[in-house]
Amino acid sequence: MKLQTKGRKRVFLLGSFLDTLTLQETLERISKAVENREVMQHVVINASKINLMAQDAKLAGIINESPLINADGKSIVWAARFLGYKIPDRITGIDLFEYLVALAAQKEWRVYYFGATEEVVREVVRRHQMMYPKLKLAGFRNGYFTDEESVQIAREIHASQADLLFVGFSSPKKEYWISDYQTIMQVPFAMGVGGSFDIIAGKTKRAPIWVQRAGFEWLYRLLQEPRRLMKRYIIGNTQFIGKVLKERMQR
Repeated sequence: MKLQTKGRKRVFLLGSFLDTLTLQETLERISKAVENREVMQHVVINASKINLMAQDAKLAGIINESPLINADGKSIVWAARFLGYKIPDRITGIDLFEYLVALAAQKEWRVYYFGATEEVVREVVRRHQMMYPKLKLAGFRNGYFTDEESVQIAREIHASQADLLFVGFSSPKKEYWISDYQTIMQVPFAMGVGGSFDIIAGKTKRAPIWVQRAGFEWLYRLLQEPRRLMKRYIIGNTQFIGKVLKERMQR
């Protein structure tokens, strides 16, 4: 199903909307939100997220209500094309994160980092400030807190006058938290970046470019952390393929 939403096309597949935007179009959409002081929660989808959405109505609602949804996983690109949609290549969360930090330094946007350990988030800030001396830091905070602290944290982020908020939690926690507190924070653009802080800080390694382009970044991660990721990738990928085949047959 194709929908026309505010002058742009988006498709609906596997229980999720997906915006068929290039990286440049995505950056332009985000720039407009920041300049107009909109409040936008950005999300990306991959095979794991599709599986989670099928089991979690709250997560599905948050994602499908988002004004900007990109394909993070190569599996989503392949599935969309298999189901007959013409979409650009994927836009990974970490790549978009890095492009936005560079853009923020250029446009003098204020950036807030929230998540990971204190050591990791400080290292991410340090590296980005070395790369972009003109980067305006709204603030940063580690991702260890109690539920009772959430409102105060959201107020602190609001007071920081951040233009961009990057939240380094896992799913669905990051989607929940941004959705629950964005009314208080009033940050024009907020996105969850998962484990990107750990990669940028050098704590974990990202797959080589050729592995990413081949669509086997998930296998690279599985080999790094087999015990933690076995269920997510082996069982999860099988479930995802089943969903794709089922939707193809229904059409």
